[in-house]
Amino acid sequence: MNTAAKPVYLKLRELIAASIIDGSYPEGVMLPSVRSLAAQEGANPLTVAKAYQQFQADGLVAVQRGVGMYVVAGAPARLLEAERRAFLSQEWPAIRARIGRLGLDAAELLETA
Repeated sequence: MNTAAKPVYLKLRELIAASIIDGSYPEGVMLPSVRSLAAQEGANPLTVAKAYQQFQADGLVAVQRGVGMYVVAGAPARLLEAERRAFLSQEWPAIRARIGRLGLDAAELLETA
């Protein structure tokens, strides 16, 4: 998948999703503030806010007024399942086609892993 063409907020969303899935931001933990994450990633705070809003709209994070956003219970498992479905439907077909074009087989791929 061509990540260079992706909007920055989607790249940030993927970064945050990966951090939730891998346990860097477990259930009940506060996410970095918009300004903090923007500074850390060299992004515009409005872009970070847009990424966070998508997580909020999806019910994966909740806002605690005056405190910040936290990861809701069940979010890591829900995100993992959604990311798996997206990979299998959007990315895997192109990877599988390329493997076929290159004449690679499963045994060969597993040897190099």
